[in-house]
Amino acid sequence: MSKKPVQHVKHVPQRTCVGCREVLPKRTMIRIVRAAEGVQADPTGKKAGRGAYLHDRRECWERGLKGALAHALKATITDNERSALEDFMNTLPADSAAGER
Repeated sequence: MSKKPVQHVKHVPQRTCVGCREVLPKRTMIRIVRAAEGVQADPTGKKAGRGAYLHDRRECWERGLKGALAHALKATITDNERSALEDFMNTLPADSAAGER
């Protein structure tokens, strides 16, 4: 009997959107990080600090900014940080189907 080669399935990291609680692959979401410089969007997903994830949908960002994001980051989001995150949010598509993959 000959052995068949074992095929390894690559692990795909999963993350939960703090806005809608849907679990999706990490690469399909946008990371928000609490770092020494404050709370900010981290599109690269590589900055050091505590992170939380949101879809690329405005409705998830709006829900997240109401409190879930601050809770997930264990931080208080300042007015300046909130303004910067809202500016980033306004660049996202308003269509709810845009974030679905």
